Amino acid sequence: MNKNVLGTDLEICCTRPLTGYFRDGSCRTDATDQGSHVICARVTDKFLEFSKSRGNDLSTPRSEYRFDGLKHGDCWCLCALRWQEALEAGVAPPVRLGSTNIKALEFVNLADLKRHALEMN
Repeated sequence: MNKNVLGTDLEICCTRPLTGYFRDGSCRTDATDQGSHVICARVTDKFLEFSKSRGNDLSTPRSEYRFDGLKHGDCWCLCALRWQEALEAGVAPPVRLGSTNIKALEFVNLADLKRHALEMN
C-alpha cells in the first residue's frame, strides 16, 4: 500500500472526476509516472488559469483522453512540480494530506503542504 505525506495509508483523492495517474481515484505512482501526479488538490479558478498559462490546460475537455475538463472545486492528482510552481506564484490550490502521496516530499516541503491543507483550513 502506498503511504501519504503523514505516513499513513494513502486515501482516495477523487472518483468524480476520476483522477490519478492510473485513473483509479488515487494519487498512486510508479516509475512510469514522469510527472509525479502525487498531490491531491482541490483546484481553484486561479490555479486552473495559472496551469493553462504554463501550457497545461486542465479546464478544457479532451474527449480523446476521456477527460471532461476540471472546474473550480474539483479534486485532482496534480504534478508535484506544478503545485510547487503554483505555490511560488501565490496560487497553490488546497491539498488533502491524507490523499497526497509521500513521494510528493521529494519535490515539496511538508510545511508548505500543511499550510495549504484542507483538513487544517
